[in-house]
Amino acid sequence: MVRMDATILSLSITMPTEAQEITRGLRRRDPDLLDQLIEQYHYRLFRYLVSLTGNRDAAEDLFQETWIRVLERGHQYNQKWKFGTWLFTIARNLFLDAMRRKNPAAGSNVEELDEASGFADTATSDAPSPFDLQSQREDSDRVVRALDRLSSSYREVLVLRFQEDLSLEEIAAVVAAPIPTVKSRLYRGMEALKDQLQGGRA
Repeated sequence: MVRMDATILSLSITMPTEAQEITRGLRRRDPDLLDQLIEQYHYRLFRYLVSLTGNRDAAEDLFQETWIRVLERGHQYNQKWKFGTWLFTIARNLFLDAMRRKNPAAGSNVEELDEASGFADTATSDAPSPFDLQSQREDSDRVVRALDRLSSSYREVLVLRFQEDLSLEEIAAVVAAPIPTVKSRLYRGMEALKDQLQGGRA
């Protein structure tokens, strides 16, 4: 029995983890791995990009760019982070770059971009959000519309926390902000969402 447990233990030590397999596959530019990752993260990445842009067409463009960047820079993936965290960080940086190209005076984060570009005022979209497809609750449409009316910085952390189930540490890594800032945005975002719903404006 002891010998069998030792064998199982040695197998578990030598078997590569998922992060190690992803690391090796990205360094080799393994097309099968990339197809598998796209299939696994397709919906989650697109939902996150819609939450940032408020626009399905813009989200689709960034979606394609994100996977190209993953292929180009796969050798930079650090397996201490979950792949999803790294993926969302790439997507977010591409979004910020795109917004700065449109408005060079804009700042270096989502909150500053909201203020400089008026993006928060135009973030709503007539196209159906992916949230509509997922939510089965009776008031899902109201929640989606209320969420779309929030500033990008609040909407982003709410999606990462409650839709993607990322930890505070992972969100902080994605948005490049300290954990207290993430907590503050989550709290203010929840309050703003509650105001929208209770006020009947959604």
